[in-house]
Amino acid sequence: MGKRRRVAERRRTHRPAVIGGMVAVVVGGAGFAGYVLYGGGAAAEDRTSATAAEADAKPEVKTGPLSATEVDTAARTFLTSWQQGKVTEAAAVTSDTEAATALLTGYAKDAHLKDVTLTPGTRTGAKVPFAVKATVSYKGTSKPLAYDSSLTVVRNTATGKPQVDWHSAVVHPDLKDGDTLVTGESGTPPVKAVDRDGGEITTAKYPSLGSVLDGLREKYGKKAGGKAGVELQVVRGKESKKDKLSDKTLLELSKGTPGTVKTTLSPALQAAAEAQVAKRAQSSVVVLRPSTGEILAVANANKGFNVAFQGSLAPGSTMKVVTSSLLIEKGLASADKPHPCPKYFTYGGWKFQNDDKFQIKGGTFKASFARSCNTAFISQAPKLDNDSLTKQAQQVFGLSMNNWAVGVPTFDGSVPVQSQAQMAASLIGQGAVRMNPLNMASVSATVESGVFRQPYLVSPDVDGRTLAKASRTMSSGTLSQLRELMAYTAAYGTAAEAMQGVYGNVGAKTGSAEVDGQKKPNGWFTAYRGDLAAAGVVQAGGHGGDTAGPIVAALLKRGS
Repeated sequence: MGKRRRVAERRRTHRPAVIGGMVAVVVGGAGFAGYVLYGGGAAAEDRTSATAAEADAKPEVKTGPLSATEVDTAARTFLTSWQQGKVTEAAAVTSDTEAATALLTGYAKDAHLKDVTLTPGTRTGAKVPFAVKATVSYKGTSKPLAYDSSLTVVRNTATGKPQVDWHSAVVHPDLKDGDTLVTGESGTPPVKAVDRDGGEITTAKYPSLGSVLDGLREKYGKKAGGKAGVELQVVRGKESKKDKLSDKTLLELSKGTPGTVKTTLSPALQAAAEAQVAKRAQSSVVVLRPSTGEILAVANANKGFNVAFQGSLAPGSTMKVVTSSLLIEKGLASADKPHPCPKYFTYGGWKFQNDDKFQIKGGTFKASFARSCNTAFISQAPKLDNDSLTKQAQQVFGLSMNNWAVGVPTFDGSVPVQSQAQMAASLIGQGAVRMNPLNMASVSATVESGVFRQPYLVSPDVDGRTLAKASRTMSSGTLSQLRELMAYTAAYGTAAEAMQGVYGNVGAKTGSAEVDGQKKPNGWFTAYRGDLAAAGVVQAGGHGGDTAGPIVAALLKRGS
């Protein structure tokens, strides 16, 4: 009897309790009680909704600017892990784990870099500079390597956590995304480049020519008879090759035997060009010989990227030289005939205007060209076909066909077919038109000589390559008027101040190209004097006559 009573009591202890029409079964253990719900009713629904809401709730993602602590912590974690060879941990703190893992792994495996020391500098906002010291060791030969780099910390939008904004340049500033670092026996022998007089070209003598020397080595290293050495190199990836960037030597472990490559550079003009760009930040210049196409000088204030040869910038009003030849050929303009230059002209839904909204009443086309009147050119857009400017640039000036064989990588200009407002903007060197100083120096050279001769840095006789040709020349009447326009501009127009003291058979054109997000326009200038033609650009410099003009004029005065 006592046993049956104890069993009954145990059963009563575990009987479900009825609460508000809902059955609740108590489950749990020490210090814990939970409810598994059965049945229905409002209480059940309320509790079910609450449970679902709790399940759907996500932790709040942190937003807003990064704190100094967040930046320092992310940078320290990345740099410490990298220095200790913990690639997985370092890559995990970046915005692209896969790319970071590959490049950091290659840093030790392919570049053969060891004993890495990374020393962070003073943080500026989210950017942290750091110094790198390491040893390159390959087959018993070792050399120290030291350079500076930087990283930027950003907030991950999905997690809110700070992370290193990954780009290959974090590992080394000369790396573009997709490039790699490799140490080994170079497949390309070094070259000894010499100027037209036989003097050796070095970056110590001519700081601008680093990328040119890289290009010469890539093109002629195997042809010039040299023997490869062992080097740490930047090996370019697909994207860099699309931009025509050459592999770059960072450190030479053992010397190869260089072959000799002769260039067309003038030592006097190259030295003068280097001195001129040193006076102006973000300046670039090229000097040509119109009668042959020989490149006599090329210089850039910024030594990394060769803007003078490979830049892709809107040329502004210097493009009006090409456009003027088109308008004259089609009978839409003539140097001494009246030509409209209103304050505004609307085409394709865009309202175009002149600098400071000036206008010329009753003026000639020569006056409009000399003062660089935009509306004088835009007003002719309705009378042109969409491909008119493209054909003129290609057929007469040899531009925009990607076929120049200069001897080193170059960008050969781009004048794509456009319509409506974009076509009109192209007439004044804006829109999608893109050029560099090499291209615009060639434009002036074509006007001076009357025929397009493809610029070159190494004679085609060296390797038998074929130079690009234009399919036709301007008529003598068009050429005569174009020279008149440029001569008048050099004497009385926007180029007059810069061209003071430049005597003889001269012509010039200024340009200012607006760039989105840039306070000042890029300043352009192209000109010729006798058998010299030159062009320059000063990025974010302002008006071309004030910025690029003095650089070009000084070189034309210097002569060769």
